[in-house]
Amino acid sequence: MNLYKLLLVDDEEDVRVSIEKKVDWNALGFELIGSVSNGEEALELAEQTHVDAVMTDIKMPFMDGLTLCRKLKENYKNTKVVLYSGFDDFEFAREAVHLEAEEYLLKPIGAKDLENVFRGIKENLDKEFDERRNMENLYDFYQKSLPMMREHLLTGMLEGRFASEQAQTMILSYEMDFLAQYYSVAVLRIEGHGSRDVMKTQMVNFSLLNLAKEYLEKNIKCQVLIYVDCIVTIALLNSRAQVQEFVYHIDQVCKMGSRLLDVKVAAGVGMAYPTLDKIAVSYEEAKEAFEYRLVLGNEALAIYINDVEPHAKADSLPEFKGLTSIIHSMKFGNKEEVAGAIAEYKEELTSAKLSVQQCQLAFMEALTELMKLVRSYQLDMSEIFGKNFDPYEEIKNFHSMEEFLIWLQDKCNTIRRMIRQERSDSTKIMTEKAKQYIEQHYADAALSVDDLCHYLNVSATYFSTMFKKAVGMSFVSYLTQVRLEHAVELLNNTEDKSYIIAEKVGYTEPNYFSYVFKKKYGISPSRYRTKKEA
Repeated sequence: MNLYKLLLVDDEEDVRVSIEKKVDWNALGFELIGSVSNGEEALELAEQTHVDAVMTDIKMPFMDGLTLCRKLKENYKNTKVVLYSGFDDFEFAREAVHLEAEEYLLKPIGAKDLENVFRGIKENLDKEFDERRNMENLYDFYQKSLPMMREHLLTGMLEGRFASEQAQTMILSYEMDFLAQYYSVAVLRIEGHGSRDVMKTQMVNFSLLNLAKEYLEKNIKCQVLIYVDCIVTIALLNSRAQVQEFVYHIDQVCKMGSRLLDVKVAAGVGMAYPTLDKIAVSYEEAKEAFEYRLVLGNEALAIYINDVEPHAKADSLPEFKGLTSIIHSMKFGNKEEVAGAIAEYKEELTSAKLSVQQCQLAFMEALTELMKLVRSYQLDMSEIFGKNFDPYEEIKNFHSMEEFLIWLQDKCNTIRRMIRQERSDSTKIMTEKAKQYIEQHYADAALSVDDLCHYLNVSATYFSTMFKKAVGMSFVSYLTQVRLEHAVELLNNTEDKSYIIAEKVGYTEPNYFSYVFKKKYGISPSRYRTKKEA
């Protein structure tokens, strides 16, 4: 049986021991993972390990139980909190209800009361966990989310964010009828509509969307959506030649939109490609084709890119999936995975039976992908390829495919190693910046991990993981260590009172400063100074 994690908080040790022994917590379904003396410690423990339930006294130093409850509910919404007190105070009870505490108990607390309360809490936790795990509810939520997820996938393909295999997996997962031999994209836009007010523009766009859907979905297999300020249609074609039929239907939509909506509607159409990752290419071509509207005049409604740029977009090479694997292995794999990806690429090149000119184009394509990766990680190009590197001259120097692949593997391993070094350096730089920031701001009592992450421009989750990995302790523990080191320095070198030192190192509550200091060094600040002077 999986036990729920319980944390006990009370400033009186004998009370904590008594509560621990009153009941068999395991039999109730709970594991007592901690017993601490104040709210500050409880929050720090909650940051390090998720707790399902917290039982806390209300009257405590440093941070009372009501404040602890409020902070727990803010940061850990599903954590159940039981408040108790030795005072029969209506205000306490009312605040407990306001904070949505599970129960408010009065001391002395009997074993029966504890058992009844925590049986109820366990039932609620069981119900919540069951609901989260309930496949029927999850499937229902999944089905309701599908339209949004499908649209996200379509826009992602337009932006080129998914490789073909990844997109295909998501299409099947999202239960989409979206697989075809070829894909072509059309962009429809209302001309001269920018001067209208935003609301009216949106209304006309939605009208055009509905009109396009109603007509196109009857005549051709496609997906129609609003993207940015355009109506985008992704056509699913059986052959490349079918793109002409697609252009005709887009032209009809332009004419109907212009007539029925009393606006000028024009469109650009990209070429048909056999793979999902090329949808982004067709989309860019469609936007480019639309720009020819200015050249061709008002009579041209649907403009096909191949009509205006017939040679620029022709396919000269098949798609080599091994090249994608090579890039992936450099970013995430080891030397063996790089070698495997290059072997896959070699097999594709060999099977394609390319001409000498096509081989050189393939080599140039691979080299271009390497250079794009190097630039994206801001690596030193000359360190990888040498000074005065000329890619065109380099390609001419290869006399065989084997020669090129040996060169390619060497460069890929160099790039893979440099990417890992760059990541390591980035983590070191981030850690050093974090340490410097803490050193400069430790005296600020309100300093938090959110402040630091805002300064570093990283997420709190990523920072906490990387910082702990690099430093060996959490942000809170490191901040405490820095504050206490400066406190020791002030105790050694100044005559300041303990409460002044507490304020100087970021503690607004002198008693809590004394508590933390004693926990770290075994004696209070005042005793530390006395002992030193003796």
